Amino acid sequence: MRNTWHQGGYRAATGAAPAFAALPGFIAGTALQLQQPALWFWPVYACFVVVAIILYGVAATKHVASAGSFWRRCAAFVAAAVLGFSLCGLRATAFEHDALAPALEGRDIAVVGVAAAMPQRSEVGLRFRFSVESASLDGAPVALPPQIYLSWYGSGYGAMGAPAGDAPAAAVQPLADVRAGERWRMTVRLKAPHGNSNPYGFDYELWLWEQGLQATGYVRAGPKDAVPQRLGDTWQHPVERVRQQVRDAVQARVAERQLAGVIAALVVGDQNAIERADWDVFRATGVAHLMSISGLHITMFAWLAAALVGWLWRRSARLCLFYPAPSAALIGGVLLATAYAVFSGWGVPSQRTIWMLATVGLLRLSGRRWPWPQVWLLACAVVLVVDPWALMQAGFWLSFVAVGVLFATDPGAGGVRPVGARGRLLTMAHEQWVVTLALTPLTLLLFGQVSVVGLLANAVAIPWVTLVVTPLSMLGIVLAPLWDAAAGAIAALGWYLKLLAQLPFATVSIASPAVWAGAAGVFGGLLLAMRLPWSLRVLGLPLMLPVLLWQPHRPPDGQFELLAADIGQGNAVIVRTAAHTLVYDTGPRFSQESDAGQRVLVPLLRALGERVDTVMLSHRDSDHIGGAPAVLAMQPQANLLSSIEAGHELQALRPATRCVAARDGGQRWAWDGVSFEVLRPNAADYEVPNKPNAMSCVLRISNGAQTALLVGDIEQPQEARLVADVADLIKADVLLVPHHGSKTSSSALFLDAVRPHWALVQAGYRSRFGHPAPPVLARYEERGIRVVDSVHCGAATWSSAQPGQVGCQREAGLRYWHHRVP
Repeated sequence: MRNTWHQGGYRAATGAAPAFAALPGFIAGTALQLQQPALWFWPVYACFVVVAIILYGVAATKHVASAGSFWRRCAAFVAAAVLGFSLCGLRATAFEHDALAPALEGRDIAVVGVAAAMPQRSEVGLRFRFSVESASLDGAPVALPPQIYLSWYGSGYGAMGAPAGDAPAAAVQPLADVRAGERWRMTVRLKAPHGNSNPYGFDYELWLWEQGLQATGYVRAGPKDAVPQRLGDTWQHPVERVRQQVRDAVQARVAERQLAGVIAALVVGDQNAIERADWDVFRATGVAHLMSISGLHITMFAWLAAALVGWLWRRSARLCLFYPAPSAALIGGVLLATAYAVFSGWGVPSQRTIWMLATVGLLRLSGRRWPWPQVWLLACAVVLVVDPWALMQAGFWLSFVAVGVLFATDPGAGGVRPVGARGRLLTMAHEQWVVTLALTPLTLLLFGQVSVVGLLANAVAIPWVTLVVTPLSMLGIVLAPLWDAAAGAIAALGWYLKLLAQLPFATVSIASPAVWAGAAGVFGGLLLAMRLPWSLRVLGLPLMLPVLLWQPHRPPDGQFELLAADIGQGNAVIVRTAAHTLVYDTGPRFSQESDAGQRVLVPLLRALGERVDTVMLSHRDSDHIGGAPAVLAMQPQANLLSSIEAGHELQALRPATRCVAARDGGQRWAWDGVSFEVLRPNAADYEVPNKPNAMSCVLRISNGAQTALLVGDIEQPQEARLVADVADLIKADVLLVPHHGSKTSSSALFLDAVRPHWALVQAGYRSRFGHPAPPVLARYEERGIRVVDSVHCGAATWSSAQPGQVGCQREAGLRYWHHRVP
């Protein structure tokens, strides 16, 4: 279908110049609005809509037409840009109007509503969307957002998915079996959407915004709370109910959880069913796009459905006389693909693909033959009308750049089509090669990693998943034994992919390049892939060099930098010198499948191009070592320093050296003119029973002019010992606040000895621990110490070269959908 769009050549219809200029204008205007740090008052956007209409009217007048097509195009471009900007702003202000009132955060609210989607289950509990019908606080009705995102934690897990040792008493009742479409009455505790804010990190707040979710929270199900009540079934969300039934049937039929998870992901779009180890293999081999309901899935399904409908249609002469088979195949393919997208969860990537297919299909049915750049821009503009925030998603850029590359490099653009099975295979191989070559720089820009074995993996995985695994998985809905066959096919593919993933060169990771370098690299890959003379194609090689050779900025010799990552309730600090890197603590573990290492630190270290020399884990608490397995797996060369006991499970992953005070025969070293010294624990501390907090490794970092002090979770007794033993060493410019600002730490004696200019607090938003405690903050304020906490700042960056300032990621990357913490 794609190739027939070229048949009209590259001449636009007479009088269409303003319309074609409007497409890039609309896209540019939408992109500009997405850069706003705060929204304007809605009448301002409404006025801009009027201005856009007037401008476009002027562009269509004879007076402007007589001035030449250039001015008509300029006027149309500006008018469309203003329209795109204002429409996106109006939608955003309307959506923001339903936001959760700050006064309702952290309160016990009784709600009645319907489970709007099939719940996602893990060992922590359930997560599900909830459509609110009514809500009350202390018996009085209150207004909540129409849809909220709830967690129902099982026994032994807390409100952040913390493991048993951190579980509050509220989460002890057994989980109920929540089904999509059921009406429930329950007590919930809500907060505004708030996610971690890190360089190169996942924007969770944007994801919630795009999903239409304006509050998150958890079900109160403790012994002192009202028991959640199932009020009955409703007719609402019937597709979600069927999806849940199918997923349950897959899991009941296929005994091996890993294989069942892949089938569930392919059939009903439940990507959470795929285990983390499998995702690691899929990413390493570049086939992750095949294991979720992505744009590629929907497009291939549409192609297969169109081929089937066309074949069946041609079997009937009456149907062919009634309506042409190619047109019937196109309509049937798009409609069946839409049905598949709805059944698989109607995710945002699926929606984008459906709107794109529908737009291109309508163009073809109308008999218009636009040049491919205009078709491409039209599809992009239609998607942005429906979902303007798609421009901020990596998947949008990957899919649309891939489509544009295929358009630009199509070997059949001139009307000569490959024929026969061999020709089609060569065409498929050519397209896969072209897309891989052109998207490699963009993939490195977005993810900092690319699969070297991706071509080999996709050459087998694409036809295998498309023609074998997915059909068997779908047909299993009708005939359940086919799921067993699908599981066998997945197991065979998994064996092949694991072989490729285990190769030492399976993936290449580089530091994330600047946007300009990524754009130059994509253009260079496109030049190499296009059917041009080699004298022009080789110009693509120097354009790709900035991506491949990109080196991030590092501190100069004699200087160092701290990056306190935003990981919620826990500690994780990256310390960089001119040529060395240390990671101090690795943040919390949220569940067996999720931790701060995998979510935050690994992507951040990869994007920065870091090769970690030492990982120091201050002590054994889960909010300090939860991400260690992921970080150690990514950094096999890193040494491990810690106070964890000899029998700790991490010792099996990497034997740890005890951190011992340098004055007691322990660690002291220098990197690039910067000295590192362990101040505690002492060797004798390991010989007597101690609380984990008391065993925190305290690290002093200094270049002679500026000093940083990282202290873990030490409490007032350990603070007093530091003051008594090494008062001459603990004076510092920046202090990692002890124990996240707990009342048991940050004594007046300690603060008077350290006298820091900056105090960094790493704590979770509305954490049940209440860190940092108000009395502790008061002590810092009394001494004129500037406190920077991750809740307000996000990731905080301090450099010894500029000791008077701290950079905050939440401020640097602020957009209007981001939560502004009071």
